[in-house]
Amino acid sequence: MRTPLCDQLGIEFPIFAFTHCRDVVAAVSQAGGFGVLGAVGFTPEQLEIELKWIDEHVGDKPYGVDIVIPGKYEGMGEMDPEKLEQKLKELIPEQHRAFARSVLSDHGVPELPEGERRHELLGWTAATANPQVEIALKHPGVRLIANALGTPPEDVIQKIHDSGRLVAALCGRAAQAAAHKAAGVDVIIAQGTEGGGHTGEIGSLVLWPEVIEAVAPTPVLAAGGIGTGRQIAAALALGAQGAWTGSLWLTVEEAEAPPPQMDAYMAASSSDTVRSRSWTGKPCRMLRNEWTEAWEREDTPDPLGMPLQGMVTAEAMTRGHRYAKQAVDVLFCPVGQIVGQMNEVRPVREVVFSLVEDYLEAVERLQSLAPSE
Repeated sequence: MRTPLCDQLGIEFPIFAFTHCRDVVAAVSQAGGFGVLGAVGFTPEQLEIELKWIDEHVGDKPYGVDIVIPGKYEGMGEMDPEKLEQKLKELIPEQHRAFARSVLSDHGVPELPEGERRHELLGWTAATANPQVEIALKHPGVRLIANALGTPPEDVIQKIHDSGRLVAALCGRAAQAAAHKAAGVDVIIAQGTEGGGHTGEIGSLVLWPEVIEAVAPTPVLAAGGIGTGRQIAAALALGAQGAWTGSLWLTVEEAEAPPPQMDAYMAASSSDTVRSRSWTGKPCRMLRNEWTEAWEREDTPDPLGMPLQGMVTAEAMTRGHRYAKQAVDVLFCPVGQIVGQMNEVRPVREVVFSLVEDYLEAVERLQSLAPSE
């Protein structure tokens, strides 16, 4: 199961695990894979705390950080986070804020304690991502920084390269992958529409070989609906150098998901997801629920673009996570179509090893089909 990218990063298995939970990052890297911490939602100060904790628990194993700098968003060009946040707040219609509050109120979700202040703009822009990159580059264990939306800005790529790290970027079309390669991106992540979070419309089995051919010999990681070793074997057979996974780490023992959210994942089938703009402003795959349905009605506001919609829903995310029992029907539950196979809670190490075993069985099965001499 070893690929050239494994040797380049110093890992045992080409299993990349995207997660917002530091415990999962450390556990995956300790098990031989490559944990990647999603930085969206962390202030620079909070990210420093998270990465310091990972450093202390991952030993000498490498890991990565994922940032979000879209190729296009409202407020591009303003690099002062506070000025940008204030400027963007003025662009948000009150009807959107009122509607978001009404959905929570209708479902009995308690309000946050009076006086509690939370930044609405914690990601989704270059202004907020650049400080996160600066923090990440202070930690020697960070070997790769990935951008989740669009080609990273030239100065960000240069800064990461100057530090001796690799740059990765996700894409949903071959043309995007070619733009990544032309900009100097080292690893391209081809994410099919089956994946959780922000995805395009092309299925994985069509997208992966298109991207691999378009950017060769740049290494490609396959993403989008991967939850078994058999799928990893298929990805490597198509020319990928590894698998970028995310959804299956939402239901491991180390995950931080509140119990109602975990239960929602465990009960869902593969047909229970939807690509919705209702939380971030860009199409994002998540569990369909009363929140996503409410924003789709003809008599309700249309979601705003990124990052405005994310600012509208920032409070809803906080309230939903804090009061998950009351908010169970309106929780933000990003997940891919592999959710239909996520029906038991297991420790990270067991998941990693089961992926490897399943991969080996798939390879042996294919070898048994080869004609004997």
